[in-house]
Amino acid sequence: MSTIPAAPPARPDVRASAADGSRRRAGTLVLGAVLLGIAAVLGVVVRRDVARPPFQELDERWLSWMGGPHEGLYSAVAAGLNWFGGPLGAVVPLALLSFLLVRRRWVSAGFLFGVYMGGNMLVVQALKHLVDRPRPADPLVRVDHGSFPSGHAAGAALLVVIVGVLLVPAARRRAWWIGGAVFTLAMMWSRTWLHAHWLSDTAAGAVAGAGAGLLAWWICAPALAREAERTRGRRDVAERAPAAG
Repeated sequence: MSTIPAAPPARPDVRASAADGSRRRAGTLVLGAVLLGIAAVLGVVVRRDVARPPFQELDERWLSWMGGPHEGLYSAVAAGLNWFGGPLGAVVPLALLSFLLVRRRWVSAGFLFGVYMGGNMLVVQALKHLVDRPRPADPLVRVDHGSFPSGHAAGAALLVVIVGVLLVPAARRRAWWIGGAVFTLAMMWSRTWLHAHWLSDTAAGAVAGAGAGLLAWWICAPALAREAERTRGRRDVAERAPAAG
């Protein structure tokens, strides 16, 4: 009577890699939930008194520091960031979506579309309408309804997470996160310098965008990993084909 040989035990390095992956994924869940929780708590605090929340004095002091003069290099940087977070900002996700579709990375394309639309429409716009905080007086750019949270700051943080997940190799993500944090802080500064938002609006936007992106990554990580494995398999086959011929 023949017996089926038992599968060899997993190598220690494979087990360690799987354990590290599980810890990283759990950390992503915790960080994303904490960041979204912070945004929600800030929203509740502001909603209780939209005219004078507990940190209004700090917001007003920061806004006074952003008094100007609004010209020169600062003006050019702030205007560029304003456009990047507005009409121009849609070009980057659309270009990335087109790239993913051409490469037949359907899961990644769905992740990008769903997370970008959901983060901006469901999270940011919902908070704007629920909190309904007035903006600072005399903004220097055209603004829409609701000051809390900053859609520009949320979109910047969300885009940093999306690009980091889909395009940046894991070994280089630490540098990407640092650069993305600097970019998001610059966007936060620009919104207050233009008097379009209070400082707390931009902080809430940044944590809401990053939190939404991280939670979506946690949900979609297994499907994205399977797609990445299939993509590597197709690339390996394509590279071996010329050699075989």
